[in-house]
Amino acid sequence: MEHNWEETNDYLVSIFNDVLWIEEKQLKKSQFNDLTMTEMHTIDAIGMYKKKTTTEVARELLVTVGTLTTSINRLVKKGYAERIRSEDDRRVVKLALTKKGRLVYRIHQHFHREMVKRAIQDLNPDEQEVFLRALKNLYEYLEEIK
Repeated sequence: MEHNWEETNDYLVSIFNDVLWIEEKQLKKSQFNDLTMTEMHTIDAIGMYKKKTTTEVARELLVTVGTLTTSINRLVKKGYAERIRSEDDRRVVKLALTKKGRLVYRIHQHFHREMVKRAIQDLNPDEQEVFLRALKNLYEYLEEIK
């Protein structure tokens, strides 16, 4: 059986665009409608569990520290994030989410969990492994070329 590359590409492009559109639409009609998608992705990169430096978050988002600083300033002003000085070295500043930031983070993660559940709902464990392997292959390719 010959693989239909065009159909696969059409699905990947549509899924990518739909996820961004749905996330933005849901954000705008939620109690967190003061956030932009860029800020939401910054909250996601800061994460819940490990305090990260600005450099670590900027690297994860593929932006400069200067660009990230602008987003962080807005998130701090809006009450979603905070800067915490290291007790060991006062020059080191870590980023953390506030209670409000952790709430929107959990809601965003819930959407992603539901999306993954739906993607694999009819797959048996072997098919789930194949699906995961395909995603890893795509991820590795994108990592190589970025």
